[in-house]
Amino acid sequence: MKFALAVLVVAGMVHGASDSYRAQVEEWRRQREARLKADGGWLTVTGLFWLHEGANTFGAGPGHEIELPPDPAVGHGGAFELHGGKVTLRMNGETRELLSDAGTKPDLVTLGALTMFVIQRGDRYGIRLKDRNSQLRKDFTGLHFFPVDQAYHIRTRLVRDAKKIPILNVLGQVEDTPSPGYVEFELHGTKLRLTPVEEAPNQLSFIFKDLTSGKETYGAGRFLDTELGADGTVDLDFNKAYNPPCAFTPYATCPLPPKENRLAVRVAAGEMKYGSH
Repeated sequence: MKFALAVLVVAGMVHGASDSYRAQVEEWRRQREARLKADGGWLTVTGLFWLHEGANTFGAGPGHEIELPPDPAVGHGGAFELHGGKVTLRMNGETRELLSDAGTKPDLVTLGALTMFVIQRGDRYGIRLKDRNSQLRKDFTGLHFFPVDQAYHIRTRLVRDAKKIPILNVLGQVEDTPSPGYVEFELHGTKLRLTPVEEAPNQLSFIFKDLTSGKETYGAGRFLDTELGADGTVDLDFNKAYNPPCAFTPYATCPLPPKENRLAVRVAAGEMKYGSH
């Protein structure tokens, strides 16, 4: 009971926030859309090619294992060679090893409007392709959000329970991912719990589904990122919940919500299903 009263008092304080809160959320949303549309944003992701051992050729037009859009900078193409977990680029008579996105910034191969780099998912290696002139980017119709509602801005605390939780991705792979604990809060009179993953120190990411999923919002769930305060406070602002990359491109490898993050309430806040308006 003490917990419920504390959350209600804090949520009430947030609910009474001034218009500056609404303006702050709207600015976050503008930046969210700008990042999505930017050079290198998810709307430019137009290909994902899984590598096999040995040489994987690339070039413009058919006849290559990795078929690229026409671009003068592609030239005669080349090959990505995978040998024992190491990927090298062979092009224009030169060969160099490429770092993947596993734990570091990947090495980029830029050819005109095209960019390629190595991704690693479990024991699989692939080449992700970005195209600044992608049709996805040209056809983008904008993001849509529920109206800003301070009732969905909740401050709570992390209950420490460090462990690794299994996170399934759209490829069917499961990765044990570090989690520092869980948060409890109340919404629509229902006591709820969410478990975050911690991808960087004090940076929490919640992957969740709710009763709007597959209706007003993206079916596979949404993300919500926040910082962990030095005193253990967590600022849950569902007005900033957003769609995963898979909502915009079929070439992403998104994680899916763990079973404990499937909420039996409607979270009518944040980003709505893309293309629903």
